[in-house]
Parts: sequence; structure tokens; C-alpha cells
Amino acid sequence: MPSDGVIAGVSVSHEHADVDTLAAASGPDQRTVVSTLSRAEGVSEAFALQTCNRVEAYVVADDPAAGRAALDEFVAAVPDDAAVELDHEGSLRHLLRVAAGLESLVLGEDQILGQIRTAYEEARGAGGIGPMLEDAVTKAIHVGERVRTETTINEGAVSLGTAAARLADAETDLSTATVLVVGAGEMGTLSARALAAHGAAEILVANRTVPHAEHVAKEVDADARAIALPGVTAAADRADVVVTATASDDRVLDAADLADAGETVVVDLAQPRDVSPAADDIDAVAVYDLDALESVTDETRQQRRAAADRAETMIDEEFDRLLDQYKRKRADEVIAAMYESAERVKAREVSTAVSQLEAEGDLTEEQREIVESLADSLVGQLLAAPTKSLREAAADDDWTTIHTALQLFDPEFGGEADGPPAADAMPDEFPDDLPADAPVGSFDDD
Repeated sequence: MPSDGVIAGVSVSHEHADVDTLAAASGPDQRTVVSTLSRAEGVSEAFALQTCNRVEAYVVADDPAAGRAALDEFVAAVPDDAAVELDHEGSLRHLLRVAAGLESLVLGEDQILGQIRTAYEEARGAGGIGPMLEDAVTKAIHVGERVRTETTINEGAVSLGTAAARLADAETDLSTATVLVVGAGEMGTLSARALAAHGAAEILVANRTVPHAEHVAKEVDADARAIALPGVTAAADRADVVVTATASDDRVLDAADLADAGETVVVDLAQPRDVSPAADDIDAVAVYDLDALESVTDETRQQRRAAADRAETMIDEEFDRLLDQYKRKRADEVIAAMYESAERVKAREVSTAVSQLEAEGDLTEEQREIVESLADSLVGQLLAAPTKSLREAAADDDWTTIHTALQLFDPEFGGEADGPPAADAMPDEFPDDLPADAPVGSFDDD
């Protein structure tokens, strides 16, 4: 692995955790999580992704143990069987799969790609994105875009909002139903659009900020209007379908709020839950949370499997390209250090040679150029072979050679960036068996 760090990750998702476990894993917000992880000992970069059905974190550290320790602290409140640990390559491949929609509750859904873009910008704002995660996250976004452009993986239900609408449509006649959508964020907006597309007769949009609810109500193709959040209980009494998708830490609806609502389908898309689980004990009320949506998406998963297979092939291709990209960058870093070191020596020796020649007499500009050209040519020819070897070493994952070369050629190595080696660093004498006519650089490795 490159010496400038390895990636470690941890994923808590709908595959291994219920909504309460996801809530326990979540931080206050993505930016705060990134800031906290970035301050952990040994961590140089951090990225966090928190959605309604996954909480993930990735860090970069020179010492893999330091990165793992930071992530263990992050998921300390989560049962061991709910948190999936990811090593360097596992983190990279998983992130590509998440962006492609292959890890989503609704296979191929589009919303996750926007969520990764948002998480990337927030991590950048918190100072968590460095060269390793920059390449990883931007590659994931590229893969997500490519999969959705070149396959049909996002046909059909493409978001949890769409899945919620399909579930509601299966449970009741939306053409005569009054639907209450609580929350005017991205998930609430997608739900309102999907419910309108499924022919909902009337849609009420409730939100803490009424203008936001009004904006959603205006843009959906249905008879829709906005209401203030305090009016949710009264609206739920007459609604046939209630879809909740807020970011509130408190319950929006308790069992008592739905006790007299009559036949009602409730789809709770929030994490943590907006609706008390006790509401499901009311005979006339059917409550579905994120876990329940798994069954709604089974048919979609089957329909998209062929497209997902094509997406897997793309991910394999892009994953290999990403690894090669890291290798090339690391090799180029060492090669640049090697050339910088050589250029320092060349400049010093050319200056010495020119000074000596000028002391012997006038040195023309043409003669000066010849000396400098000779020095450039020698540097180029001498470094051509090691340059080729370093690139081959990177391609073969021979990081021992890369590290050794970096130590040998790093101009800052040993703290002697300028000037010739100190006198006490030079050998006292050459080996006794060195032939008198041996050219410089002819020492055998042994």
C-alpha cells in the first residue's frame, strides 16, 4: 500500500441493522462526524455518509490500526454483528457499489448518488478530504453516473419515496385517498411526487417551515396544499395514507394521535422513527417502516438484476482503474523526488564546474549551454532505467522498492535538503579493492 495512508471503513446498513440500530450509529450530522474522525490520533482524512438506511465512515491513516481504532470508537454503540468492517480495497469497492445503487434498499435508486455528492461537499467543508479520499469519492460518483447512464438499473422504483407510494397504492385506493406527507425535505418531496404519480386524490404536505411545504405542494401534479406542523394530528385523523420523512429527533405521531384515525396506512421513512411503533397495535392502523419496504422492492430487484450484472462489470473495471491510479500517483511521487534530488545535485555541480572554467578564462554563453546540456543529458540517461523500474514496481505492488527509493531520493530525507553531504557523512576512504580505473557507479550490489 502507498506510504501516504490506507483507507479503512465501517458500514452499518439496512442489511445488518434495523432502524433503531441505524439511529444509534448516526452522528449529529455528517460534517460533525468528519470533524470528529479527523481529530482522531493518526487519522489524516475522513468521510461520512448518513442516510435513512445506512451510516458509513471512512478514514485514511498511515497505520491501519489507528484508522480502525477511530472507526471502532465511531460505532461503539452498535452491536458487533451490525457493523461491517472494510479494509483498504474493501472500502474502495464498497463505496463504488453504494454509489451505483447496488447496496441500496431499492436496487439502483438514484437518491443515494445525490447523497454521496452532498456528503462529499460536507466532508470537504470539514477539511476531511485529502488526496486518497478525493480520488475514491470522485471515482464513486463517476461510477454512479456511468451506471445510471449506461444501464437501465434505475428504471421503475428509483427511490424509497417511490417504494412508499407503491406500498400505499397496494394497500389502498389512492385515487380516492387523502394523503398526508410529513416533511418537505428530499425524501418527503420524492414521496409526494411519487404519490401524485400514482394518482393520489389529495395530498397534504406538513412541515415545520410552511413555505417549504408550500413549495412541494405547488410542484406536485395533484390537488395539494401545505399545512403547518402543529396541524399534523388533525390531518392524520382524516388521512387514508400518512408518509413521514422528517429529520426530527422527536416523535411526530404517537399512538394516541392515530387512535381515532380509522383505516390508515402509515409509512415511516424517517430515521429515527417519526411514528411510535405502538401505533401498529391499533387494529385499523398499519405501520410500515424502512425494514418493511424490503418486501416492496423484491420485484424491482428481480427486474433490475440483468442491469445490476452489467453494473458489477463496470465496477470491476473502475475499481482496477482506481487502484492503478493510486499506483501511478505513488510512483510519480517517488520519481519526482528522485528527479528533484538529481536536479539539486546537477545544479550544484554545474555551478561548481562553471566557476572553475571561468577561473581558467572567459566562458562563452555557448560553452555554458554545452555544460548544462551535458548535465541534463547525464541526468536523463542515468534516471531513465530507475524511472522505468519504479513504474514497474508500482504496477506489481512492490511497495518495498517504492519506499526504499523514496528514502534514497527524497530531497528532505535526513534533513539535508540543501548543499553537499556533511563531511562526517562521507566515507573515510574508498574500498581497498576498487580498481584505479573503475568508473563512478560501478560498485557491485554485494
